[in-house]
Amino acid sequence: MHVLAFTTQKGGTGKSSLALSLAVAAAESGLKIVVLDIDPQGTAGEWYKRRTAEEPEVQSLAWSYLSSRLYSLNRQNYDFAIIDTPGADSHAATEAMKEAHFCLLPVRPSVADIEATKPTLRYLNEQHRPFAFILNQCPTGGRTSRTSNARMALQMLGGLCDVTVAHRSDHMDALASGLGVTEFAPAGKAAEEVRAVLNWLTTRLRRLDRLEGSEGEEVNASLRAGGAG
Repeated sequence: MHVLAFTTQKGGTGKSSLALSLAVAAAESGLKIVVLDIDPQGTAGEWYKRRTAEEPEVQSLAWSYLSSRLYSLNRQNYDFAIIDTPGADSHAATEAMKEAHFCLLPVRPSVADIEATKPTLRYLNEQHRPFAFILNQCPTGGRTSRTSNARMALQMLGGLCDVTVAHRSDHMDALASGLGVTEFAPAGKAAEEVRAVLNWLTTRLRRLDRLEGSEGEEVNASLRAGGAG
């Protein structure tokens, strides 16, 4: 089971709505998904109450139970656990980053949002946790220079998702309806962008799996060589 944490030190980045729409898109593709809401604000949990479909399931819990819950879910053959964290520097966010195989950092194309990532970025680098920024709620139309400048700045700080997610009303309307954007407006641009994020993410995780596998083989080979000597 892959554990994906959505983390940010700033509220209002669209973290929860993006996480939920990504979970819906993943479930539509046939993956077994669970969303773990450890944010006291409970956006994901409230969304699930408005939802009529059972999948993807949302489980609300205190951050202190995260590790044991992930252990249990892993034994139930889930493909993904997506953790929605508080938009603040907190024990909950730190625990999620510690447990995650990969972290996504939603950032709006603004100086304030980019600067607010510094504590998260410092922790992820110190703990050698794989991560990527994702530009979210970007302006549409001809106002693209701010997004381009933010992209260049984030590329210098670390990994960056290839897909840019625009600020579209479908995200808020879907959230209010207990839906993902791929359900709310399947042929819309917001749905297209979320599916592209899912494709990028699954490709990145497969690459990480291969890398970890090759590193494990190198260690085993070294141990065998040492034993032979």
